[in-house]
Amino acid sequence: MHPVFSDREQTAWITALRPQRNRVDPFRPHGFFLEQERTRAGRIVSSGVIWLTNKECPWRCLMCDLWKNTTTQTVPLGAIPGQIRYALSRLEGSPKQIKLYNSGSFFDAAAIPPGDYSAIALAVSSAEHVVIESHPRLVGEKALRFRDLLPGSLEVALGLETVHPQVLPRLNKRFSPDHFVRAAEFLRENAIFVRAFVLVKPPFMDETEGLDWAVKSAEFAFHCGANVVSLIPTRAGNGALERLMETGEYAPPRLSTLEKAQELALNIAGSGRVFADTWDLRRFSKCPACLEKRRQRIHAVNLSQQTELAVQCPECGGK
Repeated sequence: MHPVFSDREQTAWITALRPQRNRVDPFRPHGFFLEQERTRAGRIVSSGVIWLTNKECPWRCLMCDLWKNTTTQTVPLGAIPGQIRYALSRLEGSPKQIKLYNSGSFFDAAAIPPGDYSAIALAVSSAEHVVIESHPRLVGEKALRFRDLLPGSLEVALGLETVHPQVLPRLNKRFSPDHFVRAAEFLRENAIFVRAFVLVKPPFMDETEGLDWAVKSAEFAFHCGANVVSLIPTRAGNGALERLMETGEYAPPRLSTLEKAQELALNIAGSGRVFADTWDLRRFSKCPACLEKRRQRIHAVNLSQQTELAVQCPECGGK
């Protein structure tokens, strides 16, 4: 069984199990693409997602594999705005919404140099809405600085993950639900929208607990004023989760669990939106016969925010 470590021991255990970091170019984003997303006004807009290349986050979360595409040093001043311009020049059209995801926290000065804020804001100035991400404990004055540089609105995505009182501390994120409450309150009081990332079935939960706590965590986020909850099925790939799979303390969630979590979270969302992540869903499906139809259904629910009839599969019964 995986023991409960101190923060330092937990970090050492996690990093020791890591596979090799990927080679990245500090002057190029490591990914970018267009997706559709429903806005708070009910419009379906083109959203440009840019995965920025920057220094690794200072936290070493148990389930995270985003560090694979990070650098070990702060990137040069001007590199981040250059990455954004590079991506936007290659994306079709002019996205109404831009997500700047950076494998960590936008407000971590070692990851995104504050001296680049003005140039970043200029690079995304054609967008009506910009989404960035941050650890709850880093939300503060930098958010106001960046907000004031944008011609449109700002949204900050916070990794809530789970409000399970025993599991959250074991994820090594080093924050409590109270930190999330304070960060969300600060953002809302300053006219900045809030998005919450919620894990579906993190380690140390069985399938039933994974579903129950995903919905409880979504409810907590909405109670704190989140406008969006993004449900993320917990993926292996960072070494630590593979080790927990060996001990029986982690298994990927079933696709049906993600579908049910989306449905139940929609029931408590009120005016908020619930998005279920559809990236690489094959990891959570054991039935190729219905996988694509179920992916399309989840995507349709993401856009409509209305539940739809489940896919009937004679091969697997929709499990």
